[in-house]
Amino acid sequence: MAILPPGFISDRSGNFGIMTALLVVPLFGAAGMAVDFAHALSLRTQLYAAADAAAVGAISEKSGAVAAAMKMSGDGTISLGKDDARNIFTSQMSGELTDVHVDLGIDVTKTANKVNSLVSFSATMPTTFMRILGRDTVTISGTATAEYQTATFMDFYILLDNTPSMGVGATATDVATMEKNTSDTCAFACHETENKNNYYNLAKKLGVSMRIDVVRQATKELTQTAKTTRVSDNQFRMGVYTFGTKAEDAKLTTISDPTVNLDQVRTYTDAVDLMTIPRQGYNNDQQTSFDSALDQMKTIITTPGDGSTSATPQKILFFVSDGVGDSEKPQGCTKKLTGKRCQEPIDTSFCQPLKNKGIRVAVLYTTYLPLPKNNWYKDWIRPFQNEIPTKMQECASPGLYFEVSMTQGITEAMKELFLKVIRAPRITS
Repeated sequence: MAILPPGFISDRSGNFGIMTALLVVPLFGAAGMAVDFAHALSLRTQLYAAADAAAVGAISEKSGAVAAAMKMSGDGTISLGKDDARNIFTSQMSGELTDVHVDLGIDVTKTANKVNSLVSFSATMPTTFMRILGRDTVTISGTATAEYQTATFMDFYILLDNTPSMGVGATATDVATMEKNTSDTCAFACHETENKNNYYNLAKKLGVSMRIDVVRQATKELTQTAKTTRVSDNQFRMGVYTFGTKAEDAKLTTISDPTVNLDQVRTYTDAVDLMTIPRQGYNNDQQTSFDSALDQMKTIITTPGDGSTSATPQKILFFVSDGVGDSEKPQGCTKKLTGKRCQEPIDTSFCQPLKNKGIRVAVLYTTYLPLPKNNWYKDWIRPFQNEIPTKMQECASPGLYFEVSMTQGITEAMKELFLKVIRAPRITS
């Protein structure tokens, strides 16, 4: 019988080595797991960044997907957006990610006035240390989404006051030149057809710019602003109207019907000119009926939509005028009459029905110029001169009024007012 050494049973000095041997595999496995997971998390972060870039970039403002959505009449999938998202995602892959196979799920859709993108990814990453524990791979996955609200579709009906008062000199220098070169110190370039030596021809000879000349050019430039601002070629339609070509048949005249062909609108606008009159004092100078023009525009402009699609555009009346009405109006004139002749600031009761219909009214007031040397002005217009801008602003929808003096640029003023219209928040519910 063997005899054990004294204290053998109570001796524990070899336990550490035994325990270490038993724990070395799980310890190394745990350390390796931390390294592998840290690596996987790093790659996952990079893949999320690529997915985010793809989701946002595929439906950015100038993207093909948004342009396609603007042309769609209904909801649906936008295949072009899927291709763009995939290309953007791939372009973000660099370093070791270029060797990793990534399964992508991409969905780009239009619903009402919103474009949504969804980019999902899944990749299998090989492990290093975790293989000790029998884990050869780690799966990384995630999803990125983005939403873009499409630009508003709008129809612009541009109503230009081309009545005789818009024949006044465009600047103080132009006014002074006309007054200096006319026997009655007249600042208006009256377009008389029965007088070959009329002041309209004189203004042309002297190189004087009339207010109507500047408005015509500003309207043409506005079509260019709309072209460079639009997201798609069908976002804006424009139509141009005047108060008529001649006083003998003064009625609303269509220069250009509303169309997305803004180059055509620009070309047609060349036809805008000062209304002709047969002779001085024709029809008691009653050629400016805002009441009639606004009534007719209310009929021409159909019921507006919310602007979410090309089939439901918002409708905007873009009204450019010096704000003084002069027409036969024996009933309802807001100022004293001369017989049946009514000279007054714009009667805003004819603006309200347009707004009640849901039409937004943008008003550019080309400041009515004081003419202290003109007796007609002193007797009839000066008494209510200060009311003119107030009434013009009252005619406009909230925030869509702009006054431009003769020292300012009408072109820039029209552009600024246009941008205010298209950037105003849209109420959808």
